[in-house]
Amino acid sequence: MGAIAVVVAGGPLVAPWSGAPPPFDRVIAVDGGLDAALDAGLEPTVLLGDLDSVSSAGLAWATDRGLPVVRHPTDKDDTDTALALADVASSPDLSTTDVVVLGASAIDRFDHLLGTLLALGAPSLAAARSITAHLGATEVHVLHPGRACTLSVGAGRTVSLLALHGACTGVHISGVRWPLVDHTLSASSTLGVSNEIVADVAVVTHSERATGVLTVVIPPPFGAPAGSSSLSTSLSTSLDAPLTEAI
Repeated sequence: MGAIAVVVAGGPLVAPWSGAPPPFDRVIAVDGGLDAALDAGLEPTVLLGDLDSVSSAGLAWATDRGLPVVRHPTDKDDTDTALALADVASSPDLSTTDVVVLGASAIDRFDHLLGTLLALGAPSLAAARSITAHLGATEVHVLHPGRACTLSVGAGRTVSLLALHGACTGVHISGVRWPLVDHTLSASSTLGVSNEIVADVAVVTHSERATGVLTVVIPPPFGAPAGSSSLSTSLSTSLDAPLTEAI
């Protein structure tokens, strides 16, 4: 397929691109994410959620254009974001799809932020070609076994590796001050937090025969203005890729 954008948060986005948005095959607006998507120059292809935070103007825009709406009840077992990602996971072209989640620059609900990070590690998304999130000015890559990501953000930047979904084996990282080779991170480990990139490119790999889900976090540069973004090249240069052989 190509790339699917899931816009998850009401409020302004820090667009991780310069100029016009990239040509997403689908743009799923999650509730109030419809307003954020329109403000960022994206045109949603579907509106999904319980619709408790989308603006009346956003709903009017959707109605005028005949935008498909998948409405869920307010009382439900999953968040709107998890439901949107489940919709993505059902795509027959998932193995050739880059999943890109876009979140607002201001996060009022920390529990929703954590829920989004957990939903990105759902087993149903494991076959995706890549899973990336841009939450404000923070970049996140989610690596299932057999996936790797190349971080072309330059020396001096910070990268953290977290095992948010349980113990994570087969963790490799190079191009950093503290490299790891075939390491195991426990779910409670902070060993991977605040590593320093010392090369032009850092590479994170989750081995083919590994277990767990690895979350890679690249925070904005220290001292960057609140809400600023330095991720304009990440969609084209830092996409995760399936490994061609076991490591």
